[in-house]
Formats: sequence, C-alpha cells, structure tokens
Amino acid sequence: MLDKMKIWKSTKELGTLEDRINDCMQCEIPKHIAIIMDGNGRWAKKRALPRIAGHHEGMKTVRKITRLANRLGVKELTLYAFSTENWKRPKLEVDYLMKLPEEFLGSFLPELVEENVQVQMMGDQSLIPSHTIKAISHAVKETSHNDGLILNFAFNYGSRSEILSAVKNIALEVQNSELNIHQIDEKLFSSYLMSGHLSDPDLLIRTSGEIRLSNFMLWQVAYAELWFTNVLWPDFSEQHLLEAIEAYQSRSRRFGGLKSEES
Repeated sequence: MLDKMKIWKSTKELGTLEDRINDCMQCEIPKHIAIIMDGNGRWAKKRALPRIAGHHEGMKTVRKITRLANRLGVKELTLYAFSTENWKRPKLEVDYLMKLPEEFLGSFLPELVEENVQVQMMGDQSLIPSHTIKAISHAVKETSHNDGLILNFAFNYGSRSEILSAVKNIALEVQNSELNIHQIDEKLFSSYLMSGHLSDPDLLIRTSGEIRLSNFMLWQVAYAELWFTNVLWPDFSEQHLLEAIEAYQSRSRRFGGLKSEES
C-alpha cells in the first residue's frame, strides 16, 4: 500500500518548472522550512567582487524563494539572516548587513502585503541599530493582519543564547513560585523560545556545501529533515527548493518510532 505521502515523479519525468510546481502542490508540503543562507561572500569572491555584493545578490534569492514557498502553500519560512557570531566580521560588511533590511523590505514590502505574507523576526534586538529595528518593525506592523505565509527572519539570533535565556526565565518563575517544576515539559520549554509561536521546522536547508547547524534552532530541528547543497545562496533557485522538498517528500519520518508496516 502506498504511503500517504505521495512520492514525486523523478526530475527526468517532469518537464518545466511549472509542471514541477503543479505536481508539488498535490503532495504533502513541509509546513515549516528553515534555511541557513550560506555562501554570499564566496559567491562574490569567485567574481572578484566585494563581499557585500554577494549579500545584495542573496536578497534577490530571498525574494524568489519566498514567492515560491508562498505559492506552494508553505506556512512558515525561517531564514537565518544574521547570527550572534556574525558581529566578528569586518565592520564594513556588518554595517552593510544592518542596512539590508531597509533596502530589502522597503522594495519588497508592498508585494508581501499584497501576497498576504506576514513578516516576523526572532533574535536579540539589543545590539541592532535603531534604523534596522525600525525597518523590520515597520514590516512586521504592516503585515501583522496577514494570515498567509509567515516569513520569519532570524536576525542577531543564536540558539545557545536563546536556550540559556529560556532556562533562566523558567528558573526565575520557579524561584518566584510562578511555575511548578513539575509543569516543565518539552511543550512548555518550547514556548519560552523565540520561536515559541511557530511550529518546529520540518525541513532544514543549508547552502554552500557546509554541513553543520552553526548555532541555528538547535532545539527546534531535533526531528527536521536535513538537506545540504553545494550551491551558494545567490545561485539557489526555485528548482533547488523543489529538489529539497522532493527529497523531503521521499523520506519516511518516524520521529523515533516505526511506521505501522514496519512494526
């Protein structure tokens, strides 16, 4: 008996991108896709361009992938835009990255509003410049009534810091008798994380050939399907996203248990 998740036709059997999208729409789509957008600097270096040129090109990819994810019916898309470790990069590059939300959201916001996409952000805002926060907050406010795809930017985000913060907050509430220690379970702990309002990612994608999580959603991706590609983020296309979803579609997700036919 066929698994309830339809396994896609092979790429060779599919014709145009439109065919693949239509075929995909009939399948079980991952509810939440998280992406580590890696390789912007290397993309620029290969072309003898400054690293910031790679980040600029990478924003074009964000637009393409957001549009397709929304069209396919993905509910949540989390993008690792800036980590707590990225402050170690050259000041010129960091300053440019802090300006990107203004540039990107300024031009893309009308389309996000029209396409019913809701912008959200998770991360430590304390070190982020006010002009960056203003741009992100404006996009969050303008799209707050949308109930389609959630486009969630992880900006100045680090998972270890997030987990430590959750532990401290829970410990403080237990100390103040606001929370009983016996109430603490996985569901409650998850609610104290920055992503508490989202579901856990079903599919994690990382570009550029690196095979590591880089302090990204360590708790949340415990049972996510992982898909790595050598493609640099600025070169990541709609075809690549469909390939990642296709790989996800072909896997059997057992969450530590067994499928009924395997028991």
